[in-house]
Amino acid sequence: MLTVVIQAGGQSSRMGEDKALKPFLGRPLIHRVMERLAQIADEMIVTTNRPADYAFLNQRLVADLKPGRGALGGLYTAVASASHPFVAVAACDMPFASQMFFESARRLMVEEEADVVIAKTDEGYEPLHALYRRETCLPAIEAAIDADQWKVIAWFPQVKVRVLSPDEVKAFDPSGLCFWNLNTPEEFAEAEKMLNIQG
Repeated sequence: MLTVVIQAGGQSSRMGEDKALKPFLGRPLIHRVMERLAQIADEMIVTTNRPADYAFLNQRLVADLKPGRGALGGLYTAVASASHPFVAVAACDMPFASQMFFESARRLMVEEEADVVIAKTDEGYEPLHALYRRETCLPAIEAAIDADQWKVIAWFPQVKVRVLSPDEVKAFDPSGLCFWNLNTPEEFAEAEKMLNIQG
């Protein structure tokens, strides 16, 4: 059973407005991300500290359980709020979030008894498009926060992390776009153009 958590309501400093609510192909970007992952979700949650702004989604909205703890606190909120054993976390600004990636990651997690299935690209780990096992990850994340650690992957040494090879990432996400998060108006326009061309 899989919980999908969309992390929304960040500062969006480079955009100058809330990315999740910015129109993308005529509708708020978060709508597209949710639709991309809805079919695999036994439960869907949106984490945001501005629930009033997201009430129109008619989804379960959860505010930070450990306020002021940055991305690690956001990840804790995502994993802690989930009802199901597997938690797919995706950022609200990833228009190519991949259902196939998460389905493949879940199979791998079960087969290899991993606690985290995550890609590592040239940019580093991709924790905001990754799969987590709630039972083992939650106490590890909480311990990291209690130890005043801030890095979103600070707790990885405490669990079994399955890092995907570049070839596996390519197989899980043939488009190669699932980790692309939109940070600027130019990137929004570029992504919209790509989708319009694809039809």
